[in-house]
Amino acid sequence: MAESPEASIDRTTVAAAIPAYFEEKHIAGVVRRTRERLDHVLVIDDGSTDATAAAARNAGAEVIVHPQNRGKGESIKTGLRHWLERNFTCVIILDGDGQHLPEEIDLFLAAASSTNAELLIGSRMNDVSKMPFVRRAVNRYMSNTISRLCGQPIPDTQCGFRMVHRNLIPDLLGGANRFDYETEMLIIASRKGCRIESVPITTVYSDEVSSIHPVRDTLRFFKLMRRYRKL
Repeated sequence: MAESPEASIDRTTVAAAIPAYFEEKHIAGVVRRTRERLDHVLVIDDGSTDATAAAARNAGAEVIVHPQNRGKGESIKTGLRHWLERNFTCVIILDGDGQHLPEEIDLFLAAASSTNAELLIGSRMNDVSKMPFVRRAVNRYMSNTISRLCGQPIPDTQCGFRMVHRNLIPDLLGGANRFDYETEMLIIASRKGCRIESVPITTVYSDEVSSIHPVRDTLRFFKLMRRYRKL
């Protein structure tokens, strides 16, 4: 991490940003388990009309509500901006649907303390036995494509479980506003000369419903890739 030596990486200097959209069923559990690892947890409710925001507050999270749905990318940027203004060293990003295990935040803290990477991203590809075949195939194709564009290997570019150092955050506050933002984040970091490290994680597949629109978001992905290949 490129910052002064005295900057520590621990539960007091790292905060969590959890984008959520219609997650009243899962969000309280995610928040409680995250707060066991970190002192500061923010949920960004992206225009839900259910009890997502109330459940998150009752579980102990700080909550910012977008009056209308603005997309996952905008939710992540809201969280990054919030913690940057409060001078936290790093921000952990994890989903609100229970796919990411908050207990594995410890893996990111350990990796951040032992590497100079300014962006850490979870990788589910060490054990794909429980990953649906189609998702596995798509992940591998997209990860190979994006890795080539980034000029460095990123085994699981589609994983939303991430840790960002504050030095990189100002460069991540523009760009795409929906799921393509997570890909753009990797490209921007790579073109800034940042090293991206992967952290092996597990992923829970249960009753979560993906907010990804297959056709629309695939078109956004290819449009994003074309734009950056021209730069």
